[in-house]
Amino acid sequence: MEGTSLGELWDRVVGTQPDPSEWLVGVTGLVALAAVMPWGVWRLTRNAVTIAHEGGHGLVAVLTGRRLEGIRLHSDTSGLTVSRGKPSGLGMILTAASGYTAPPLLGLAGAWLLADGRITAALWGAIALLAAMLLMIRNAYGVVTVVLTGAAFFLVSWLTEPEVQAAFAYGAVWFLLLGGVRPVFELQRKRRRGEAPQSDADQLGRLTHTPAGLWVLLFYVVALCALAGGGRWLLDL
Repeated sequence: MEGTSLGELWDRVVGTQPDPSEWLVGVTGLVALAAVMPWGVWRLTRNAVTIAHEGGHGLVAVLTGRRLEGIRLHSDTSGLTVSRGKPSGLGMILTAASGYTAPPLLGLAGAWLLADGRITAALWGAIALLAAMLLMIRNAYGVVTVVLTGAAFFLVSWLTEPEVQAAFAYGAVWFLLLGGVRPVFELQRKRRRGEAPQSDADQLGRLTHTPAGLWVLLFYVVALCALAGGGRWLLDL
């Protein structure tokens, strides 16, 4: 917005906005569900969940004192985060556990912000996280994906009316909450077929000397609890 001072920008980001109508909240939830359920659509939209998944690995690796080498995002919606440090211990366990739990927990955090009327803060928080992640992307597809996602959040937050911003923010949060559940089902199915011997759950099982299925169960619990709690906040129940 031309002529906006830093103080005005700060007030705009941290301030509150009017709650959207109930019908808009419901419609954005249905749109998010439509972006998660059909396989043909999910093949495209899953890229956003992969960004959150790999970003979760990267963020927790840094927070636990590991050295983050880089993040790669691939066109088949897979990803890879490489960090250096002790090959075992709490830091490695938390880093491995943060991938499948990151999308639903980010969705829960977003739902909390939206329930408090902080729509712009939710949008700019996403922009900040994407900008930080961009610094660690190590392949062209990953750069393009993160830049386009960040640009969408920025353009909506900067150029559109409050109603559009609210619809976009609620849709994104619903998508993270719903999209955080489906990958766990996919992980369970792949493990049952023996197609994912190096999955996060299997790595955690080896690190902790526990059944990998327990970690899949943990991923389910986190995703479903985040969906239940975030959904209640969004619907103001």
